Amino acid sequence: MDPQILKTALGAGLLSFPVTSFDEGGRFNPAPYEAHINWLAGFEATALFATGGTGEFFSLHPTEVPEIVASAKSASGDTPIIAGCGYGTPMAVEIARAAEKAGADGILLLPHYLIDAPQEGLYSHIKAVCDSVSIGVMVYNRGILQVNADTLSRLCDSCPNLIGFKDGTGNIAEVHKITAVIGDRLTYLGGMPTAELFADAYLGAGFTTYSSAVFNFVPALAQEFYKALRSGNKNRTDEILKSFFYPFMDIRDRKRGYAVSAIKAGVRLVGFEAGPVRSPLTDLTDEETAALAALIEAHN
Repeated sequence: MDPQILKTALGAGLLSFPVTSFDEGGRFNPAPYEAHINWLAGFEATALFATGGTGEFFSLHPTEVPEIVASAKSASGDTPIIAGCGYGTPMAVEIARAAEKAGADGILLLPHYLIDAPQEGLYSHIKAVCDSVSIGVMVYNRGILQVNADTLSRLCDSCPNLIGFKDGTGNIAEVHKITAVIGDRLTYLGGMPTAELFADAYLGAGFTTYSSAVFNFVPALAQEFYKALRSGNKNRTDEILKSFFYPFMDIRDRKRGYAVSAIKAGVRLVGFEAGPVRSPLTDLTDEETAALAALIEAHN
């Protein structure tokens, strides 16, 4: 897909990060993964991100990424597939190239591994990934990867296929500065865990959309919230926050890593064989799973 066409598509509606299905032995399980992708594609997501954070990119072997991307692409119909990418620069370049070859329509560059880096180093890292592919690239500000407005401006000048900026820092003042400085050269995506909790603040900072993790198992509700947000129906968004998202947050916050584990549990509860999470994550307890099941049932 032409990067500028993808840029427009990204800003046109709700996005989501499908979980990656594993069998009981922890291996990628393509059949239920494709069934889930195909189901999600029917709920008007403007793009789906394979092997993203919710897809447990951090637990995948780099050679698994193109296989999963190809599987997602085969099941998504006309919905664009964005591939997760990350780690150090040589590995990120290798993953990006393999994902493009497997059919990815774009790349989401997740944080590099472990060590903090200066802005010049981040510039070189992101530029290397952009230069390695012809498809569109989005950079994800989160953790140790935090580019500032000046660095992003330089990257936009030198990388015509840099099309998006996703924020998972929650630093609204900084992201508002970025949208003001960069303007329409990028599409801006909210990327906080359970992004609906922050969606109103990001909308005010110039972001048009966000990635919804709960879209994995309550896609109709996720779309209803997004459309109410964009239409300014605060009464409805507040109702959904109180009835669904705040109770979900209580389950999610019980243990570290549950921002992924709770999503995968939800996918299993609505009938897809998503399998367990990979270590170092852990799955929800039976009690927590029952609480999530009751929450889903109340909103179906």
